[in-house]
Amino acid sequence: MSEFDARRDAVPHESGVIVVDYRDPNAPALFTESLRRTGFGVLTNHPIPQPLVEQIYKEWLGFFDGEDKHKYLVSEKHDGYFPPSQAETAKTGKKRDLKEYYHLYSWGRYPDEVSDAARRYFDIAKGLADELLQWVDDNSPEEVRAKFSVPLPEMMKDSEGTLFRILRYPPLTGEEDPDALRAAAHEDINLLTILPAANERGLQLLNGEGEWVDVPFDFGMLVINVGDMLQEASGGYYASTTHRVINPTGESRFRSRVSIPLFLQPRPDVVLSERYTAGSYLGERLRELARNDKKGM
Repeated sequence: MSEFDARRDAVPHESGVIVVDYRDPNAPALFTESLRRTGFGVLTNHPIPQPLVEQIYKEWLGFFDGEDKHKYLVSEKHDGYFPPSQAETAKTGKKRDLKEYYHLYSWGRYPDEVSDAARRYFDIAKGLADELLQWVDDNSPEEVRAKFSVPLPEMMKDSEGTLFRILRYPPLTGEEDPDALRAAAHEDINLLTILPAANERGLQLLNGEGEWVDVPFDFGMLVINVGDMLQEASGGYYASTTHRVINPTGESRFRSRVSIPLFLQPRPDVVLSERYTAGSYLGERLRELARNDKKGM
């Protein structure tokens, strides 16, 4: 990526999301302000190596194109491979999302058919996640910080629940149900989600005017969004914004889309609010998803 002036880059995109140079001394405040305004923030010149991201895309696209993925079918612990027939149905969705994916946890099964690139990415991204949570904690108003039962980075200490999801949205065939999307409108459950720009566009957020707008998504950017748990912990100061992945048109419909979100999940005992711990909140949402999955069959 070419060099550019950080101040010029730290301006709102048409979506309202602020694109921030990670190297900018004001990056923590600008990033946190973007989360506050839109539920999303975007970083450039961040520490995650782009060649590593591209290696994962290439290796895992090959994995999804092969048959060995079926050796790792999802277990009762929810790790492993989810075929399209077991893809989730968003709470607002009418049909299952058009995708397949692999759930990778620090303790979970890892395919022999790929290199350790995804594991290395997991470690690097988790390190950056701790820094970003500290940015948010440091730049939140005192009355919001007072709502946090512990500082945000401490919520993640010793957590085994952080999920690395490696997604493949297959090419469209023209036979898809008209009500099915690659990812129907939803909000994430966790604290923050960290997502390198995918190899194909399609990510949109629902803005305050009720309009669907594209999220800044140039290759090499890092997209971060607020999840429901941060919304709960902050008393709604940070909003978990509804987002989706739309079906492509033109030549893009013949190509796979690969996406690798990292969902930051606190320890189950972390108190989010008077109503919920992280464990009780997650359990409630998973039961809701299970009901929706029956609806999407």
